[in-house]
Amino acid sequence: MTSILLAAVLFLAITAVGTILGLKLWAKPKEAIERVTATGAGMEFEEETPVHPSLAFRELLNRLGEKLPTSPKDVTVMQKRLIRAGLRGPNALKMLYGSKVALGIALPAVMMLATVGSSAEVSNKTMAILAAAGFGFFAPNEYVSLMSKRRQKQMARGLPNALDLMVVCVESGLGLDQAILQVAKELEHAHPEISEEFALVNLELKAGKRRAEALRNLADRTSVDDLRKLVAVLIQADRFGTGVAQSLRGHADYMRVQARQVAEEKAAKLGVKLVFPIFFFILPTLFVVTVGPVAVKIMRELIPMMQGI
Repeated sequence: MTSILLAAVLFLAITAVGTILGLKLWAKPKEAIERVTATGAGMEFEEETPVHPSLAFRELLNRLGEKLPTSPKDVTVMQKRLIRAGLRGPNALKMLYGSKVALGIALPAVMMLATVGSSAEVSNKTMAILAAAGFGFFAPNEYVSLMSKRRQKQMARGLPNALDLMVVCVESGLGLDQAILQVAKELEHAHPEISEEFALVNLELKAGKRRAEALRNLADRTSVDDLRKLVAVLIQADRFGTGVAQSLRGHADYMRVQARQVAEEKAAKLGVKLVFPIFFFILPTLFVVTVGPVAVKIMRELIPMMQGI
């Protein structure tokens, strides 16, 4: 009986302590009431919005990018590269310059800490630190270039499908502007890069730009050769009054023949490209599989026999 009473008292004590701690540390009813009524102890309640670490890091990069001195010509070139890479935010250029500054400082510092305890010469340490600084400063540019090339490949890969769909839309009775909008909607998930570019063309047309100007902007933004050819065909068809459907059909046939020729060219180069993998990877393994057992048998039987003679 005494043990049961002791257990009940202990349970009630733990429950009371847990309830009090929960109200003080987690529920906080007084603060909730002040938050709802917007009143506090002699002062107005001000809620502080927590800042995510990633947002703080972005803000730091933006501030560093503002401090880096740049010329207007370099700014224009880098903006074009960022647009071709699909980075079109308002702070994309500041983020790029901030990344260059941050990596240009962080990597040499890491290299300096790594080479402090080493026995290398001072000149080698200095060269390593300078190389780390150069790599950190120019690495963001290379990253943007890689993203731009990848995006251009994706657009070139999705252009034949977009062109065939545009031909179907125009031949079914839609105008060129409506066909571009329909292609942007249909290819949103399959080819998001080219869908985004066609959507921008449609927005420019809605903003009041001429069709030729909007198409030229498409070619300048993407810098894809196949898109440049398509833009030239559309502008010529619009200027001379020829049938858009017929022009698109002819260009689609031309691109199909060109794609076939490119595939045949790659197939013809395949034999030459396979020489080095075959020579360095396949032939050694083939020799090990075929000649290896014979060599082991010779070493085990023939060599001891010859030594015995």
